[in-house]
Amino acid sequence: MFNSIFDATASGLEISTALIAAAVALALGVALALAHKFTSQTTKGFLVTLAVLPLLVMGVMIMINGNLGTSIAILGAFSLIRFRSLGGRAKDLLSVFFAMMIGLACGMGHVLFGTVITAIAIIALFIFTYTHFLEPDRRERVLKVVIPEDMDYDEVLEDVFKKYTSRHNLVRMKTMNMGSLYKLTYDVKLKSGIKEKAFLDEIRVKNMNLKVLLSEPCCEEEI
Repeated sequence: MFNSIFDATASGLEISTALIAAAVALALGVALALAHKFTSQTTKGFLVTLAVLPLLVMGVMIMINGNLGTSIAILGAFSLIRFRSLGGRAKDLLSVFFAMMIGLACGMGHVLFGTVITAIAIIALFIFTYTHFLEPDRRERVLKVVIPEDMDYDEVLEDVFKKYTSRHNLVRMKTMNMGSLYKLTYDVKLKSGIKEKAFLDEIRVKNMNLKVLLSEPCCEEEI
């Protein structure tokens, strides 16, 4: 069913066949760019990259005569160039590899396979983005607290944790200001219905109003 449109018995690639593959690669690239636009925060430059990348990958595949090993090595170098100076987010990386897959499929003549996989993946992307499926627990937080060096943090903070959290684990300790301060990092799970501001206010009372940071696990910041 998913046979290649390229004729392996022909002496060369027909222009009409190459144009069909190119048109499909560009169309699927545009579909991918639109899906990324509606499911992520992005820029026009990145969307244009996603739209055109499958066509370029397809061209590379045709130029190297379908040698899959060489094409993957070359495209790996392309992806490294793309992210040399800009750290990509998870969805950005996913979309780049998605675009490369489209180009590889079209470059090998498997346009129907590429179209079907693209449709399935875009539908899955919208479902995962706009539903609560695979959504992490919003009560999971990373807490960072700065305390004086002479404070017994186990005793001082324990009552606050019992009041506001259902679970807390100390995962990291670090000295600051020549050892006069400690920065403690906790993984905590907040109880249902608690107010985060009240939680932070009570910690500030305990740590003499030094810095406190409460963030989601994926968005940790330094204090």
